[in-house]
Amino acid sequence: MKNIAVITGASSGMGKKFVETICESQQTFDEIWLVARRREPMEKLANQYQEYKFKILPLDLASKDVYATYEDELKKEDANINLLINNAGLGKTGAFHRVDLEYYMNMIEVNIKALTAFTHISLKYMKKGSKIVNMASIAGFAPQPYFNVYAASKAYVISFSRALRFELKERGIKVLTVCPGPVDTEFLDVSGPVNSLKKGFFEEADAVVKKALRDLNRGKEISICGYKMKTLSVFMKILPHHIIMRFMKE
Repeated sequence: MKNIAVITGASSGMGKKFVETICESQQTFDEIWLVARRREPMEKLANQYQEYKFKILPLDLASKDVYATYEDELKKEDANINLLINNAGLGKTGAFHRVDLEYYMNMIEVNIKALTAFTHISLKYMKKGSKIVNMASIAGFAPQPYFNVYAASKAYVISFSRALRFELKERGIKVLTVCPGPVDTEFLDVSGPVNSLKKGFFEEADAVVKKALRDLNRGKEISICGYKMKTLSVFMKILPHHIIMRFMKE
């Protein structure tokens, strides 16, 4: 049986940083599976860590066809998933009616459906001691005008992951929900500009990932990096949403 780690959205941004951090901390896996749409960046990343064996899966998670492909690979390799990191995600800022509908549908497919499907499939290949990391966002704690579909998708991830964690306790499988604020990665190049308020909460990808992996090993439920984001998350839970939305609009 092959002990593996699976990381989605591994070609750039937070996913790439997870791969780098795992390799540099010398965590032990028989193979690390990289899942993303673009093959070339994943191959380049894998070549940086010759001491590890990688499997490159160039899959577009906006397509439902990839679920069967993923499970076929797991069956073929007789895999035991020690670690699953559901990191792949899409986002887009702008007035709801001005953003292309197809983009929203792809966002829901990747942020919600693919995360759910990969988790469901992967659990068949997990046992006691396995771990799941689901990437949510601080945006998931409250409605976000002009970032509405993304925030709603991350609210789903938070709720789903917390409930799943409760269910899987008896199986000895850990589930961590990571809720970063704005992180200066390639994701922002695609999602669009951030307002002045959010710019004050920028985080470093390296810090977010290292904190997440520490929290995972400690058995935490939610990982929030830095006092600014922790304070903001508290306010987002206790303040009326109409007040929060007014600030987020600025």
